[in-house]
Amino acid sequence: MKDLTPDYVTPDYDYVTPTTTTCDTLRLLRETLRRFVENEILPRGSAWEQQGFVPREVLRKMGSLGFLGLRYPERYGGSGLDARATALLAEELGRSSFGGFAVTVLVHTDMASPHLAHAGSPAQLDGYLPAVIAGEKITAVAVTEPDAGSDVRSIRTTARREGGEYVLNGAKMYITNGVHADLYFVAAKTDAAAGSKGISMFIVEKGTPGLLVARPLDKLGWRSSDTAELAFQDCRVPAANLLGEEGRGFYAIMRNFQNERIALGSMAMGEAAKALEITLEYVKTRKAFGAALWNKQAIRQRLAMLAAQVEAGRQLVTHAASLDAEGRDCVKEVSMVKAYCGELVNRVMYDCTQFHGGFGYMREAPIERMFRDARVQSIGGGATEVMLEEIAKRL
Repeated sequence: MKDLTPDYVTPDYDYVTPTTTTCDTLRLLRETLRRFVENEILPRGSAWEQQGFVPREVLRKMGSLGFLGLRYPERYGGSGLDARATALLAEELGRSSFGGFAVTVLVHTDMASPHLAHAGSPAQLDGYLPAVIAGEKITAVAVTEPDAGSDVRSIRTTARREGGEYVLNGAKMYITNGVHADLYFVAAKTDAAAGSKGISMFIVEKGTPGLLVARPLDKLGWRSSDTAELAFQDCRVPAANLLGEEGRGFYAIMRNFQNERIALGSMAMGEAAKALEITLEYVKTRKAFGAALWNKQAIRQRLAMLAAQVEAGRQLVTHAASLDAEGRDCVKEVSMVKAYCGELVNRVMYDCTQFHGGFGYMREAPIERMFRDARVQSIGGGATEVMLEEIAKRL
C-alpha cells in the first residue's frame, strides 16, 4: 500500500489510499477521508462559502491522495474500486457539513468524469483521464437546459457536423463546476428528428472559442460550489472530441444517472448523520425550564426515530451500491435511494433546526447552512417525483 502522505501534513498522522475493494480497504478509506476532512476542510470551509468556490489546490491535494480516482483503472492513476467506494466517499464528504464542497468533488468524480471513463476512446483516456484523476483538470457535465432537466430528451442544444468539426449552439443551465471546470462533457442533438437516439456527448475544453460562461448563478445553498449558465455560440470542437458513438449520448446519460444517484443519496445520509450528531450535542447542553432539552421525551424520541431512519437510508445505499458492484440491474433500488434519502435529509434538517431554537436560524450555526444545502437534494440529480415514477414502473 502506497504512502501518500503529502508534505503539508504534520507528522502525527498519515493519509493512505487503499487499492483493492475489501472490508479493510473501505474501513481504511473511511478513516483516511475523515482525517482529511477534519484537518483540511473544516478549518477552511466557511471561507469557501464566502468566495463561492473550492480552491483548485484543494482538489489537487485530493487527487494526490487518490480520492479523485477511486473507481478508475490503476493504469491511469486510479484505485480500481467499485460503487461501494463511491458511496463511502460521498457519505464522508457529506459529513463535512459543507454541501458545496462535497458536490464540487462528487460532480468531478462521479457525475462528470465517468462519461470519459465509460465512453472515451484510448486517445481520449490517455489524453485526459490521468489529469482528471490527479485533480489537474476539473470536470463538469452539461446536460440540463433552461427548458430541460430530468426530461433529457427535450434538450435543444445542437451539434452540426462540418467537415472535421462539430458546431455546437445552445445553452446549459445549473452547471455545477461550470465556472472553473477545464473539461465539459456536453450533451447535444446531432439529429433533432431522432428523439433520444439523436443525442450525442462531446468533450469541450475550457477556452474553446464559442464556449461562454454566460453568468455564475447565485444559490440558496451549496454556496461554496460554483454553478453557471453556459452558452454555445458556433462553438467548434474537433470531431475527435465526440465522446463515444454519435447518437448514443442519451444512453450514456441514463447509465451515469445510476452512479450519480448513489453518490447523492449517500452524501445526503452523511449530511443527515452529521446534523444529528451536532443536534445531539446541542440538546444535551442547552437548558430550558430547568433541564436539558435532551430530558424532554418528545425531543429525544424524535431524534431516536430520525437516527433509525438515517441508518435505514445508509443501508439502502449500501444495498444499491453492492448490486451495482455485482453488475446487477439496480435502477429500482438506485431510484429508491435518491427518492428516500433526498426527502429524508430535508426532514432531518427541519427537525434539527427546530431543536436548535433561535440559534438554528443564525448564520453562525452550522445547522443553518446545512438546512439550506439540503433543500436541493430532493431536486438535483432527479427530482423525487421522477424517481417515484421510475420505481412505480418496476413494481
